[in-house]
Amino acid sequence: MTGQTGFPPIWNRARCSDSGVDPEREEQWARLFDELDLNKDGRIDVSELRAGLATRGLLSRGSVEEIVRAGDKNADGELDFEEFSQYLQSHERRLKLMFRSLDRNNDGCIDVGEIQHSLHTLGIDVSLEEAAKILQSMDKDGTMTIDWREWRDHFLLNPLHNMQDIAHFWKRSVMVDIGEQMTIPDEFSEKEKKSGFVWRQLMAGAMAGSVSRTGTAPLDRLKVFLQVHGSKSNKVNVVSGLRAMVKEGGLRSLWRGNGINVLKIAPETAIKFLAYEQIKRVMRGGVEGGTLKLQERFVAGSLAGAIAQTVIYPMEVVGDGLLETQPYEEDHQ
Repeated sequence: MTGQTGFPPIWNRARCSDSGVDPEREEQWARLFDELDLNKDGRIDVSELRAGLATRGLLSRGSVEEIVRAGDKNADGELDFEEFSQYLQSHERRLKLMFRSLDRNNDGCIDVGEIQHSLHTLGIDVSLEEAAKILQSMDKDGTMTIDWREWRDHFLLNPLHNMQDIAHFWKRSVMVDIGEQMTIPDEFSEKEKKSGFVWRQLMAGAMAGSVSRTGTAPLDRLKVFLQVHGSKSNKVNVVSGLRAMVKEGGLRSLWRGNGINVLKIAPETAIKFLAYEQIKRVMRGGVEGGTLKLQERFVAGSLAGAIAQTVIYPMEVVGDGLLETQPYEEDHQ
């Protein structure tokens, strides 16, 4: 293919041959460009880049637009190979600086302890086990260390600019769970709060929770049924309990009270997040921003959960009342 916008990657690569870049590396960039250029017109647009990142499991909100915006020198909304390679060259320089800052002993590799230490210096405390999970996501050769190539390839198409961005990315891969329906709220950056990402994330969680609770609603109602009607004199098992509930109200009765359970998810999630932010501000002495240590997050998350449960308690009472099945007892008196 030829033409003003249709030069193949090999032509564009020749234009960059005097840039001082390792020819082998440039060849790898050319192969990557060719894979991302789905219509083979010599340019990568936002949709092609989004599709390419999605197939690699690298797609994150805003990352595609940020890559195109950073590399698009002529502001035409697309990247030719020259722009693409220049962006990657600049991005790899930043990644190299970050890699060296993490490699405290200068042995050319990053280990679990160095990951833990780097996060600690940024105010994020993780255990060695959590640091190991982060490392394993990048470790391709199973050595439990990350060399420069593994680091570079892992973050090549992730538009991170500094160690704060790296820490934020890693933080997303570590979840601290302290029991049923009590997860320590995640800490969002000021950028995410202003962009509306926080509320989109909370809404997505509420929708996922609604689907989950709807799917398990019959089991929740059966649990309450067995607690209310089960006794030594009135032995009720799982099968007889399900039969009794279906006989009493049909199949739809298995989801009785589920509407309340679904409705309370959104306010509970929002209240928990807002309470957590206020508690976090108090624990920080009124200072905006910053992150909490693990034990501080545990306390703040517990208090936020208690506040949320207290506020929505009336809905809990209504929901539990709907779950009870009185006709079963009346039929057996």
